[in-house]
Amino acid sequence: MLLAAADTIWRFLGETGSVMSLGMAGLGSAIGIGIAGQAAAGAWAKEARAGRNLSFTYIILVGMPISQTLYAMIVMVNMRGVFANAEVAIADSGLLLGVGLATGMAEMLSAWMQGLVGAAGIRALSDGEGKGLAFIIIAMGIVETVGIFAMVFLLGMIPEIPAV
Repeated sequence: MLLAAADTIWRFLGETGSVMSLGMAGLGSAIGIGIAGQAAAGAWAKEARAGRNLSFTYIILVGMPISQTLYAMIVMVNMRGVFANAEVAIADSGLLLGVGLATGMAEMLSAWMQGLVGAAGIRALSDGEGKGLAFIIIAMGIVETVGIFAMVFLLGMIPEIPAV
């Protein structure tokens, strides 16, 4: 009875890691989008006051932090496949918890920082009359690369399920 309870606790911890990856990434994406969205709203107000057309370009920068949630979902789905094999899930539950938390943290911070770069970019575009978009997208792409690397490297840490 005690052994079954211990197995359940370990499995619970492993599964917690899988869902925490998505939850933390979603939080980071929401924060990043919120930060960039606030900057866009301010820039649009400034453009409206000046009688200029409102720039659609800001939407691109506002939306970029959402991709980290997708990266975490990919890791989570791959982790979920491990739970079909109870023996592997229990034996590697600590690893699964670590992979989930590391994914969540990396994606959360990548999305958050991407939102900060996007907000600064929106302000620069607004003040610079739209000049420099390519540089801003490159800067945001560099931050995005951290999220991509985290996903790829942590996918490689997920244990293999033995063939039946």
